[in-house]
Amino acid sequence: MQQRHLGHTGLKVSRLGLGTMTWGRDTDEHEARDQLVAFLEAGGRLVDTAAPYSDGDSERLLGSLIGEVAARDDLVLATKAGIGRRGSERVTDTSRGALLRSLDASLRRLGVEQVDLWQVHVWSDATPLDETLSALDLAVTSGRAAYVGVSNYTGWQTAQAATWQQAVPGRVRLASTQVEYSLLNRAIEHEVLPACQALGLGVLPWSPLGRGVLTGKYRTGTPSDSRGASRGFAGFVERYLDDRSAGIVGAVARAAEGLGWTPLEVALVWVRDRPGVTAPIVGARTAAQLRAALATEGKTLPPEIVAALDDVSGEET
Repeated sequence: MQQRHLGHTGLKVSRLGLGTMTWGRDTDEHEARDQLVAFLEAGGRLVDTAAPYSDGDSERLLGSLIGEVAARDDLVLATKAGIGRRGSERVTDTSRGALLRSLDASLRRLGVEQVDLWQVHVWSDATPLDETLSALDLAVTSGRAAYVGVSNYTGWQTAQAATWQQAVPGRVRLASTQVEYSLLNRAIEHEVLPACQALGLGVLPWSPLGRGVLTGKYRTGTPSDSRGASRGFAGFVERYLDDRSAGIVGAVARAAEGLGWTPLEVALVWVRDRPGVTAPIVGARTAAQLRAALATEGKTLPPEIVAALDDVSGEET
C-alpha cells in the first residue's frame, strides 16, 4: 500500500487507515484479529482508536494483538482523548489533567509506552485552548506521544490551534486533523481543508463511506445486520437516508457499474485521492468488509467520473 507523509512531518502512514470504533462491541476478538492480519498483509500501517471506543475495550483488544499479530514497529498507532462517560452520560473534558490521565490510561490498555499520534477528540469551549494544547506539548516532551493532532475542529478552530502551535516558541506542531469527509458530507472543503493545506496539517477523513450509506446497502431498505438497524448507530446513519443522499448514492452506483467496480470502491477512492487528504479511516465490522475496502489499492477514478461525482454531490447544505 502506498505510504504518505502525515502533513509537514516525517511520519509516514498508509494511505488507508484502519478504524477500530466497533472493536470490543460489534467486532469480537476473532474478527479483529482477522482484520488486522488482512490490513497488514495489504501493506496497511495506520490503526486508529480512541479512549471512549467501546468504553476502552477497543484499545484493550488492539493492545492484545500487538506482539501476537503485529510487531509494534509495524504499526502507526493513533488514539484520541477528550470524550468520556460518567455513568450513562457522555462527558467532554479537554482540560490538561483530564487529557493526560486519559493518555496514560490509553497507554496501559494498549500495552505500549508511546503512541505515534495522539489527538484531541473534540473542541470544547469549557477549557482555554492554550491549556488543551499544552497537554499535547507535554505528551510529546514526556515521550508518551511522537506526534499530535486534533479532531472534529471547524476551520477557524483548526487554524487557531495550528497557528498558536507554530507561532509560540517551544510548542509542538500539529501533525493532523481527523474530520468527517465523504461524497455525502463535503463541508470541510469550505474552510477546514484550506486551513490544513495552508498550515501543513494532514487530513484523516472519518466515515469516508458516508456512514456506510455510499456502499448502496440502504438503497432498498435497512439490512437487519447493518449499523442502521442497530440501537447504537441507527441515528448515526439516519442523517444520510434522505433524498439528496439517495441521488448521490445512485450516481455512485452508476459510476461503479460503468467501471466494473463496487460502489464502495468508487466512494472510497474519491475521498482517498482528494487534494489535501492523507488517509481515510475505514471502519469495518467484519474482515470481509475490510478486504473490500483494501481492494481499492491500485485503483484510480477517471477524471470525467470525478467531475461527475463532484457535480452531483456539490450542493452541501
